[in-house]
Amino acid sequence: MSTTQSERLRGLLEPLVAARELDLEEIDVTPAGKRRVLRVVVDSDAGVQLDECAELSREVSQALDDSDVMGGAPYTLEVTSPGADRPLTELRHYRRAVGRLIKAQLREGGELVARIQAVDEDGLDLEVPGVKGRKPTERRLAFDVIGKARVELEFNRKSESSDQRGAQDDEKIDESQEEA
Repeated sequence: MSTTQSERLRGLLEPLVAARELDLEEIDVTPAGKRRVLRVVVDSDAGVQLDECAELSREVSQALDDSDVMGGAPYTLEVTSPGADRPLTELRHYRRAVGRLIKAQLREGGELVARIQAVDEDGLDLEVPGVKGRKPTERRLAFDVIGKARVELEFNRKSESSDQRGAQDDEKIDESQEEA
């Protein structure tokens, strides 16, 4: 995609995306046989629902039809949210990942797997899981030492509400044992 086409697409699409209080994360045009695929990736702090993508897709399609940004060749439009494995590159990406486990490749070498506890302009407050029965440790990581970072998918993590229910169940067991 030429820089001029990229700039023109961004100029056309950013106001539409911003009007829906979404962030325009990426615009990508790739060849697909005789057609091209225009992929528009949007996100927000609250996430993006399927209905929002569908409505935005209709608006983007109309705006593209009314302009000549894509030229005369056929294309397919996809409006989507970022995948779970997208790189964390902006402050807002890290903010949206608070509470999640990340894997960071460090610029000086090595990698760190930790849970984001808090984010500010300078870096991250992390909880590094304990190894072999040790307790987790707290660590501060500045953005300038991070080469790349992604959210790690967790399939078996207990949600906070189930952790709280578990603690409440433990209290009920303790109370019933005291009564017995």
